[in-house]
Amino acid sequence: MAGVKDIEVKVIPSKIANSFIQKHHYSGKVVPNSSLHFGAFLDGKLHGVMSYGASINKKGTMNLVAGTGWNEFLELNRMAFDDYLPKNSESRCIGVSLRLIKKNAPHIKWVISFADGTQCGDGAIYRASNFVLTDIRKNDALRINPETGEKVHTITAYHAMNKDFKNWKPLDGYQLRYIYFIDKDMRKNLTVPEIPFSEIAKQGATMYKGVKK
Repeated sequence: MAGVKDIEVKVIPSKIANSFIQKHHYSGKVVPNSSLHFGAFLDGKLHGVMSYGASINKKGTMNLVAGTGWNEFLELNRMAFDDYLPKNSESRCIGVSLRLIKKNAPHIKWVISFADGTQCGDGAIYRASNFVLTDIRKNDALRINPETGEKVHTITAYHAMNKDFKNWKPLDGYQLRYIYFIDKDMRKNLTVPEIPFSEIAKQGATMYKGVKK
């Protein structure tokens, strides 16, 4: 029986990655900023995708780590797996993708990602992959369009020039921010506190597969 070490992680075209994301990600949406896509293959078929790209608020995000250059960090902005892969596949695939980035794009110093504790989970995969927790906050960014019922990020609504989005109801839950340091020396330059994982439960922010704990 195939195990996690049999999974092959490699770069794939955006067309293939986006099609998989739309089918398997809980939001059903891709991120236009995604530019680097890794596929997880087992038994000759694609069973997972990790999409990296620039942060939407790049100028603000880079200040989280002092001394970061404009193109020295990425955001893991979409990740989706089907149910075929064995246990612990997600953390292994993330780890392989990060090692590939380190080898082939040595200018990238760190990676940021966000866990959606309103619809998905609190970031257990990130914690298993040695990410650092840097923020837990009550959700204010994901809101519900009262006319369509669509769940929209405020930045997306802002760029769509929808002036009413500030009055839309936020989704109930939390947003958690994680950072992985490819360049371990950059960790000392973090400009915000590192948060113990135990704070997630203390603040009532725990969620797994869309179910609050």
